[in-house]
Amino acid sequence: MKILRLDMRTGNSSYEDADETYPMLGGRGLIAALLLKEIDPACDPLGDDNKLVICNGLMAGTLAATSGRLSLGGKSPLTGTIKEANAGGTAGLAMAKLGLRALVVSGSADGMRVLVVGQDHVRLDDAEGLAMQGTYRTCELLRSRYGEGISIVCIGPAGERRYLNSSVQVTDREGHPSRAAARGGLGAVMGRRGLKAVVFLEGNQRPAMKDAARFRAASKAYMKALREHPMTGSVLPRFGTASLVTVINEMGAMPTRNYRTGRFEGADGLSGERMQALQQARGGQMTHACQVGCPIACSNVYHGPDGEYLTSGMEYETIALNGSNLDVADLDTVAAVDRLCDDTGLDTMETGATIAMAMEAGLLPYGDSAGILDMIRQMREGTVLGRELAEGTERFGKRYGVRRIPVVKRQALAGYDPRALKGTGVTCATSPMGGDHTAGNTIGMPGLDPLGTAGQVEASRAAQTLMAVFDSLGMCIFSAMPSEDAAVFGLVGEMLAGVYGGSWTPDDVLALGRQTLENEKRFNAGAHIDASEDDIPAFMREEALPPHDSVFDIPREQLASTLDFSAGQRG
Repeated sequence: MKILRLDMRTGNSSYEDADETYPMLGGRGLIAALLLKEIDPACDPLGDDNKLVICNGLMAGTLAATSGRLSLGGKSPLTGTIKEANAGGTAGLAMAKLGLRALVVSGSADGMRVLVVGQDHVRLDDAEGLAMQGTYRTCELLRSRYGEGISIVCIGPAGERRYLNSSVQVTDREGHPSRAAARGGLGAVMGRRGLKAVVFLEGNQRPAMKDAARFRAASKAYMKALREHPMTGSVLPRFGTASLVTVINEMGAMPTRNYRTGRFEGADGLSGERMQALQQARGGQMTHACQVGCPIACSNVYHGPDGEYLTSGMEYETIALNGSNLDVADLDTVAAVDRLCDDTGLDTMETGATIAMAMEAGLLPYGDSAGILDMIRQMREGTVLGRELAEGTERFGKRYGVRRIPVVKRQALAGYDPRALKGTGVTCATSPMGGDHTAGNTIGMPGLDPLGTAGQVEASRAAQTLMAVFDSLGMCIFSAMPSEDAAVFGLVGEMLAGVYGGSWTPDDVLALGRQTLENEKRFNAGAHIDASEDDIPAFMREEALPPHDSVFDIPREQLASTLDFSAGQRG
């Protein structure tokens, strides 16, 4: 596999051997190592010294289940921390078929460009006619220029305006830019580089394997485990991540009206069952795979009331932050938000949390669906209010004097109230990324009381380590679910041995995650992000959350030990 380097200022590009420069690294692990080595952690995220990294994982191009995930990385303009944002879609596999492990973009162009990467050529084209176009129109125009078989990574108007809440969008199997590497404002980093889109043409390469038979046996067994697991084999294929609406609401952890209560009375209108019924009636689709070869197929193709395509990949986080959090109990409204955010290139989670700040400030009543969509359109158009909203939840909330601001390290929390799901709260507090649920969700961990304090730090450490492993493999975090069985987790080492050779014990595999987290912590230290920022918002320690009347009461000194991988605390 190769690393392709591109200087946007000069237009010069070069290749290097990934195994020589960054051996046995992929996805999030590669991003952490590369950024720590190659940029000053104290640099301006929107200055000339930051870099944008687009890469796939160690399993990319193989037949390992869900191995087509794409990681994007850089220093976050939203949080000031290191950032890896992750997306499904087609680009991770497309890069592997071109023999690419990573694209590293430095420098800045005058005006917007399109990078075209083929089997034997790289070129920068002028982004003629694409400036300030939405991502859907951008992808239509790019397909008309470069062909139907391409994969696209692009930004919308939000990234071009360098909004701190801007996303990078990735095309799915149908060509829709519905897969979002959304968190941390990396769309702004891409916009600062002057890069409107990356077009990956079709390739035909496959990764070499040290022991193909060994890999096939392990991959087949892991696929079987995914199909037999109750979540990945049944619940997620039928209802997608919207299945979490009922679960999290029953747990009393559903963010409702800016985290005032953990139960939303309108949850039935947002549930996976409701989505399934609507899409069956309208010709939409549940059980949709966002990437080739995914047996879980937890995504969806959402058709609106007119029976026509509206959006795809509408997930629980979007539903929670723009549904219950804003007192909206209508999936069609949330779907309209999802489409508008994807097309504009906005993080749906940060957007929903920021609009809640506007509601707290009295600029909009809770439950005002039309007003919510208008605020997003204002961000797209760049009005004064729109630009303020695009600063993100913390900055907007402080600007308008809001007290209850649900962020960690300046990034909005996810759809799980830390007071009722304390292990996930520990993760949100201590992750190097800021408030990030995918860094290590502890839902359903055996023997763990989500409302108690015992074992939460240890559970978070284990979950964060495991997620860093799967993010580095380029595999979906849901594919980690069967690995709670030690025998199944052993298959991960067998797959790695089949591709790369050697012997991989379970601890060798977990070491990939530990090293990633250590590198991320070192980067943040260089960026002057210290342990004082590893905490949940103060109001969540003070205000009891109905219906359980719980507060977040994990002591700060325990939080400080979460990512301590010294002997005896290895995760």
